[in-house]
Amino acid sequence: MMPTNTGSLALDDAMRSRAAPAASWGAIFAGATVTASLSLILIALGTGLGFASISPWPGRGVSAAGFTVVGAIWLIVTQWLSAAAGGYVAGRLRHRWLATHTHEVFFRDTAHGLVTWGVATLVFAAVLAGSFASLTGLGVRAAGEGLRAAGEFTSQGASAARGADGGGQRGSYDIDKLFRNPAPAGSQPGQSPPSSQDAGVGGGADDARMQVMHIASNVVTGGSVTAEDHAYLTSLVAAKTGISTEDAQKRVDIYLQTMKEETLKATAAADQARKAAASAAIYTALSMLMGAFIASVAAALGGHLRDEHS
Repeated sequence: MMPTNTGSLALDDAMRSRAAPAASWGAIFAGATVTASLSLILIALGTGLGFASISPWPGRGVSAAGFTVVGAIWLIVTQWLSAAAGGYVAGRLRHRWLATHTHEVFFRDTAHGLVTWGVATLVFAAVLAGSFASLTGLGVRAAGEGLRAAGEFTSQGASAARGADGGGQRGSYDIDKLFRNPAPAGSQPGQSPPSSQDAGVGGGADDARMQVMHIASNVVTGGSVTAEDHAYLTSLVAAKTGISTEDAQKRVDIYLQTMKEETLKATAAADQARKAAASAAIYTALSMLMGAFIASVAAALGGHLRDEHS
């Protein structure tokens, strides 16, 4: 009777071991906590080092390209270290699976590491939801920066025509240069400039400025100025300022060229911001995939050591 009871007891133990849950959620949450906490620490450290490496002064600090490369490397390092630590903790803390094939044990360990990384990623994303949303929307907003910047001249000119304060705005300043009268004969440096009526910008000046901005907006949209619009701008400037047609034409050419250059600069800056946002998103995705792999490998290693030393 004793051998029968012993066999039944051994069979019951084996069945009980097989019936044990495959997932050790306590170990998973512990590993996820370690992963998320270490990620926050490393990101805070990287942010501090990043601010220390850049400078508003020209010729100092790392360049924009260098900062992007270093930031991408730091993202990868952050994922590696945090995922490795969290996966290893999850593997060492999970319960032991008795009467289970070694291949199944290996699969469960890697699954524990992957789930640990997933839980930590979800927690981290929830904490930094605003930052991720800002990163995603940056590329979309940057795509419209060029058109918005191109229309800045129009909005600035309209504000100036309505009497708004546009003293520091580039677009209003360039329009003011169009309608400047030459200095009166015999005037001395330091004398006050002529009044609005004397300068030829009174009366219909607001309407003239609006017409200039409408033509300029059409130039930005179409990419070039028509001969008719160019001739009209020249005659308008000559009539309002009293200068010769040749001088008025020079002013118009300078104004249109300045406007195109400023628009191109704004568009280039927007395109650079779009590319930076796209690169940051790609680097982040790659680093997260690496983190998932590292967490699985670390959990398998931790689980193997846990079974070997218990």
